[in-house]
Amino acid sequence: MSEQPITAVYPGSFDPLHLGHVDIVRRATGMFPRVVVAILENTEKQPLLPVSERVRLATESLAGFPGVEVTAFSGLLVDFMRHSRARIIVRGMRAVSDFEYEFQLALMNRRLWDAVDTVMLTPNEAFVYLSSRVIKEIWTLGGDVSGLVPEPVRDALHALRVG
Repeated sequence: MSEQPITAVYPGSFDPLHLGHVDIVRRATGMFPRVVVAILENTEKQPLLPVSERVRLATESLAGFPGVEVTAFSGLLVDFMRHSRARIIVRGMRAVSDFEYEFQLALMNRRLWDAVDTVMLTPNEAFVYLSSRVIKEIWTLGGDVSGLVPEPVRDALHALRVG
């Protein structure tokens, strides 16, 4: 019986994907041979970018990372993980303020499926201040997001503004 390579899932809305996310993917690929970037389709929120566009942009932005797949999902993360044969959740941790929420999520996911573990990674300190919410705010107010998001994301946001 051959062992399957360990699969980690990095879930999120990635609306939009920023360089902090890319850094977490880079770190995760150093630990796991297969990393699935799972983009949540949350029908209760009004996203800046539709899920299909977020998948496309993440696929382009992460193309240079071996073992990385990008896909959309909806519903419970643990159900997606069972379907993907993954048992590791990767989460980014920017500050102590993230810890309580992420800790609660990790415990709940393990309660829903006891085979799952969560690995929390800290981004490079250059990206600690980045969040999708901050990127959206800068963009909405007409600011330049160059150097904060991958080039395909920057181009898509620029096209939204002028289109």
